[in-house]
Amino acid sequence: MLHEDVVSQLRNILVEGEVPPGARIPERDLCVRLHVSRTPLREALKVLAAEGLVLLLPNRGARAAKLTSKDVHDLFEVCQGLEGLAGELACERISDSGIDAVAKAHKAMVQHYRDGNLLQYYVYNRMIHEAIVDAAGNPALSQLYESVTARIRRARYVTPMTPPRWAVAVQEHDAILNALQRRDGIGLAHILRAHLRHKREEVTRAGFAEAEHQNVTQSSSPANHRGADIA
Repeated sequence: MLHEDVVSQLRNILVEGEVPPGARIPERDLCVRLHVSRTPLREALKVLAAEGLVLLLPNRGARAAKLTSKDVHDLFEVCQGLEGLAGELACERISDSGIDAVAKAHKAMVQHYRDGNLLQYYVYNRMIHEAIVDAAGNPALSQLYESVTARIRRARYVTPMTPPRWAVAVQEHDAILNALQRRDGIGLAHILRAHLRHKREEVTRAGFAEAEHQNVTQSSSPANHRGADIA
């Protein structure tokens, strides 16, 4: 298996929460699952440590990184800027068929909202956001977006919402689709930034982030900055 494939599969395992934040990464089990030896697995862990998904512990292996409240604030802040820019570019570059595809995903998402199926709602919600980024037609933007959103994806797309907040989120998505259909880049950028700001508040309230002081010892460890010493 290629190095990039190992990194990609391991990233997905972490992002989807198969290894809970703070839990030790089961290297031996993952080697069997991915059909690789310890060396390529550990090289992949170093890459993911640089992305902030893994904490490397001197002589103690590695753990899935936890998000602090500051991480959540900072990452969503960057994501707001990236999706805002993507919205502006998408309005200039997306094809009519691309808009139709987003509208179809929006319709399915709204139906899941009416059915009260939050899990499937989030499937189409994510599809819409990623479609807008893809429609921007900027590979550098897409790559940066993927690296940032990977760290908050699980929190972003599993966070429970109260009925009033869920209704507001759907209204915001109505506005997102409307702006995209009108190719109103400035308007879409504004709506996306506000939408993500609200999502950041939901994630914080839901307790997905720990207080900054709880993680400061681990994050300031010299081994974490070196990103190397895996036992």
